[in-house]
Amino acid sequence: MSLEQREELLDSLRKRFEKNLNRHKGLDWAKVEARLEANSEKLWSLNEMEKTGGEPDVVDYDKKTGECIFYDCSAETPKGRRSLCYDHEALESRKEHKPEDSAMNMAEAMGIEILSEQQYRKLQELGHFDTKTSSWVKTPADIRKLGGAIFGDYRYGTVFIYHNGAESYYAARAFRGSLNI
Repeated sequence: MSLEQREELLDSLRKRFEKNLNRHKGLDWAKVEARLEANSEKLWSLNEMEKTGGEPDVVDYDKKTGECIFYDCSAETPKGRRSLCYDHEALESRKEHKPEDSAMNMAEAMGIEILSEQQYRKLQELGHFDTKTSSWVKTPADIRKLGGAIFGDYRYGTVFIYHNGAESYYAARAFRGSLNI
């Protein structure tokens, strides 16, 4: 990242942090910024989250490790990550009409983790996300072994977790990621 890109990213993160104080009560920006400065190699991953429409923000702070935990906090699932099947195995299983990539491949390339169901539910406690879209979540091995994958959304005042074939993909489904810094 160029110095200009880095400064632009830090400015966006600061503004989002200050606008959404309910997501990180008791944490001040100076601590977050110091953590980012000390782990500048992870700024690239945060920038990828930002570029693909994730709007990353701090949602937790680990007092033991000092890590700031970022999640994608865009109102709807990130636009730059839509129309992806779940993982590489699912992508390879499609004989025709393959999507460009899979959620797990893209997350790995970005250096982030897909939210687990527990993390997804925690995110939903901070606001209303995916009211018109849905997001793949990390699927338990026993479900994936049977060919399925899970995703979540928020409808009717409730967080729903559903299942689908891992090879499926939709224009309104992407994935949300997390990054510990």
